[in-house]
Parts: sequence; C-alpha cells; structure tokens
Amino acid sequence: MKKAGGKASRTRSKASKTAAVDPPIVYSRLARVLGPGLVTGASDDDPSGIATYSQAGAQFGYSITWTLLFTYPLMAAIQEISGRIGRTTGHGIAANLRAHYPNWLLQLIVGLVLIANMINIGADLGAMADALGLLIGGPRLLYIVGFAFLCAGLQIFVAYSKYVGVLKWLTLALLAYFGTVMVVNVPWQEAAKGFFIPTFSSQPEFWTTVVAILGTTISPYLFFWQASQEVEDIGAVKERKPLLKAPEQGPDATQRIRLDTYVGMGFSNLVSLAIMVTTAATLHAAGKIDIQTSSQAAEALKPVAGELAFVIFALGIIGTGFLAIPVLAGSAAYALGEARKWPVGLERKPLKAKAFYATIAVATGIGMIIGFSPIDPIKALFWSAVINGVVAVPVMTIMMLMASNTNIMGRFAIGGYLRIVGWIATGVMALAAMIMGASLFW
Repeated sequence: MKKAGGKASRTRSKASKTAAVDPPIVYSRLARVLGPGLVTGASDDDPSGIATYSQAGAQFGYSITWTLLFTYPLMAAIQEISGRIGRTTGHGIAANLRAHYPNWLLQLIVGLVLIANMINIGADLGAMADALGLLIGGPRLLYIVGFAFLCAGLQIFVAYSKYVGVLKWLTLALLAYFGTVMVVNVPWQEAAKGFFIPTFSSQPEFWTTVVAILGTTISPYLFFWQASQEVEDIGAVKERKPLLKAPEQGPDATQRIRLDTYVGMGFSNLVSLAIMVTTAATLHAAGKIDIQTSSQAAEALKPVAGELAFVIFALGIIGTGFLAIPVLAGSAAYALGEARKWPVGLERKPLKAKAFYATIAVATGIGMIIGFSPIDPIKALFWSAVINGVVAVPVMTIMMLMASNTNIMGRFAIGGYLRIVGWIATGVMALAAMIMGASLFW
C-alpha cells in the first residue's frame, strides 16, 4: 500500500508539473494563458491597418464591415497553425523552411518579408509622428527619430520576460477605439445589418478595399512572429519542451494556443470593427470619403465627432505603433536569423545574439530613413500590401504542407477543421493576390 501510494503521489506530482507548463484554461489564469496570440492579434491593428479600416468605413460605411466577420475564422486558423508549428518543433517558420525546403525558396520569402516589414515600419513611424504632431505640434522628423530609437531600444535592452509584459500592456492602447465608438452616434441596427448580411458592389474600389482588408488582417510577418514567440516561450519556461520531445504536454499546449489565438484575433477584429463603425458613423455620414492615412482619419474626426473622439483616435495610433513596430522588426530579425543560422531570440543578451539584434536596429533604422525620404507614404503602404499579399500565398501554402506533414510535426500534424479552414484561408489569399495583380494592369 505504501508503495502504491508513493507511485500515485509521483503521478499526481508529474501531472501538476505538466499542467503548469501550459496552464489549463481557467479564467483566473487568463492573463498567463494569453501571450503570443494576443500580441500578434493586437499588432495587426497597426497605424497602416488603421488607415485601411478608416478608409473602408469612410468610403463604404457599414456595408463592408461583414469582411471582418468573414476573415476572423481564416486568420485565427492560420495563426493557430503558426503557433503550433513553433510549439511542436521548437523552431520558427524560417528555420523549418531551411530544414525542409529548397534554399532559393527560403531566401526569396525571407527577402520579401524583410522588404515589406521595413516599408511598413517606415509608414507606421510616419503615422505616429503625424498623430503626435496633430496633438501637440512640433517637428515631425524629430518624433520619427524618437519613436524609432525607443521601439528598437526596448527590444534590444529590456529582458524578454519583462518586455513581453510591456507588449501585453500595450494592447490596452487598442481600447481607445472602443472609446471612440462610445462618443459618436451610431445607428446600431444599420451597423448590425452591414456586419451580418454581406453586400457587394460592382465598383473596382470596393474589391480593392476588400483585398486590402484581407492583406491587412492576414500578413506574413504575423506568422513568423507568433511561431517564434512560441519558441521563445519554450525557453522562458524551464519545464516546457517542444512537443516532439515532450508529447505529454500536447493537450494543454494545443488548448492554450487555440484560446490565446482566438482571443487575440477576436480582439484584433473587434478593434478593426470599432474603427470602421466610427468612421462610417462620422466621416461616411458627413460625406468625407477620401481618407488615406490614419492621421487623416483622426484629423477629419475633429470637426465631425468632436475634440474627444479626435484625441482618443490619435492617441490610439501612437499606442498601436509602439506595439506593431517591435513585431515588424522582430519578425524580420527572426526570419533572417533563422535563415542564416544565427543565434536568435529576445531572451538572449545583446552580446550573445549580435546579428539578431543588429537586424532589429537596422530594420527600424531603414524604416526611419523611409520616414525622412520624399517617398509618398500612401504608395509605400500600397506596395507593402502588394508584397505582403503576394508573399502570403507561398508562405501559407508551405505552412499548410509543413503542419500536415507527420515527418515534421509527428503526431501533432494538423487535420480536420483546422486543416480545412487553413486551406480555405490559403485559397482566399491566392484569389486576393490574383485580384491585386490584375488591378495593377487595369
């Protein structure tokens, strides 16, 4: 009896230890469970994304908000797959590409991701500077430099365990857009109709906007970031191991990733919806449909919705920029570092991963230079969306093949609903890329 009791005790101890690795889904522990998925989803609503959603709401009102309901399961599925690849293999997307696919494909995809991310960083820094200028005035270029140094400095010099907490708190900046909805007059019956009942238009601008929304919500840098953050979390929790080496951790890990991702992507789309509804209720209703940047949206809100809505909207742009720029620069560093077999990870000290942190600094610096240049920010955002839309298709295709391959994922290869929705998302993005490509020649 004594022997059997000791064995039962050891079994309970082992079960408790495993549960602590990936905490069970209990609402009191939600803050511990939410991590890579929440930050990834929140960073999707960066200043350039805010510009896209503002333009959509201003130009088409509530009739285009259904796209967010449509994209939610697609983006949630593909991000869950990204997280599961990292948690299962212990390697990011680029490292798995390097190990299992041709080198030319790896170099092409990483190169395109780097270009798109740096252009996006430049556009986001410019939008943050413009928003601060609207609030307090002052020199735009100085603000760009200040924001760039602050974003890069936090990533390089703050320990990962503390820095990821900073990123979680920064997601609260997105609550600003729920605030704007509360201070404007919204005809909720009309808004609900536009959200739940899809309507279509023959206007080319309508389909261009739909493609832009798809490209904004499903972007390659998000895949690279979430997979790599799952790898980072393996190193941050002593007992946590890649699922290929510790399959007993699989059920809790899979459940945590799913909740984290679906909450994060849901939060992201609710914020996007709040932006669309705000601009539909104010700018579209007032006939102000030509909104091309997030700062233009904030400025246009002032005479229509009042000083409070303007201030909240502008502060939200700055807050989301602080969240998104580190994700853009970090995902670029993970992609390049894994492709080059460098030591990578925000958990490492700067002197232990010089090339990785140098990539973060250089990517942010080039983005800063783009902010200084005479390059039209609207064109920069357009070409960033084009590149993201094009590179998303091969990345998603390879991710689906990778995640379904038992030689790579072992017993954790995806199937069922997740596999079906993942392929649907890939097909939708392929169609969007073709529409985008065709529009360049129309």
